[in-house]
Amino acid sequence: MKITLLGLNGWQKEYLQSSLSEHELFFANNLTDALPQETKILCVFVHDKVSADLLKKLPELKLVAAMSTGFDNIDLKACQEKGITVCNVPSYGENTVAEFAFGLILSVYKNIYKSIQRVKQEGRFSVEGLMGLDLKGKTLGVVGAGRIGRHLIKMALGFDMQVLAYDPHPPVGLDSTLGFKFVTLEELLKNSDIVSLHVPYMPVTHHLLDEAKIGLMKNGAVLINTSRGGLVDTFALLNALKSGKLLGVGLDVLEEEGHILDETLLLKGHPSEKELKTILADMELMHLENVIVTPHTAFNTKEAIERILQTTVENIRAFEQNSPKNLVNMG
Repeated sequence: MKITLLGLNGWQKEYLQSSLSEHELFFANNLTDALPQETKILCVFVHDKVSADLLKKLPELKLVAAMSTGFDNIDLKACQEKGITVCNVPSYGENTVAEFAFGLILSVYKNIYKSIQRVKQEGRFSVEGLMGLDLKGKTLGVVGAGRIGRHLIKMALGFDMQVLAYDPHPPVGLDSTLGFKFVTLEELLKNSDIVSLHVPYMPVTHHLLDEAKIGLMKNGAVLINTSRGGLVDTFALLNALKSGKLLGVGLDVLEEEGHILDETLLLKGHPSEKELKTILADMELMHLENVIVTPHTAFNTKEAIERILQTTVENIRAFEQNSPKNLVNMG
């Protein structure tokens, strides 16, 4: 069976070649490469856009295996119409992403990035203008109390922080077990010193934090987003930072990061006017002093990647045996 896999490096390729030795594997850097038409299984990361047009180029395709938890990069309707199964990796980096999110919290609150820049780039060994803030006693608002959110809650409690959480389907008893409080999203935004997002991106969560919601946040609050860029209205965020409404933000994701990542954009044609405006806003965000932006790398640890690869192999094996698992809801 021909399996095409995207975005993998040396040791990752070796792992899969060993685990799937009976299959013919084709490794590609990205979707701009020419992919084999006889591909039966396509394995992709979050930046690989599996569109209806791509599916037309792969007439033998039977399974799209998302090597991630999120699958908003896959045209589910087009897959359903063509009878293509879609699966994902539901759990691989709950502690991994939570650790990174807390790293962003510390970086913003303690001015760590600014301090490093001053010493390394400016050659100045001075604390002037670098005064940070204590986390002890502050309130962390966690939007989404799933696997990642729960790990972040535990970390915050270890720092003697107060924790509020919002989840549309709050797990029964979790708050009393860990020692935090479930509230509405509005209450969370109004009362949190730091807000961290840990919900999936879908139509109902698009611009979950828009101008009105950001307006509810405390003056001097901090926003952390390691989930999906589309959860936040980029223009509203930019205005809140410029006005001083927000103290700072830590972003591992951006709203139009796919276009920013795509180095062949100019060769392929321009994005829409709306997308282009958002890209320009992203660029402006990147250059603000009170903004830390990282390249969607919160998931990227050796252990997490190993878990992704192992689950992907298991998903392929299950599909081969006509008992697919970790199926994505196509409805």
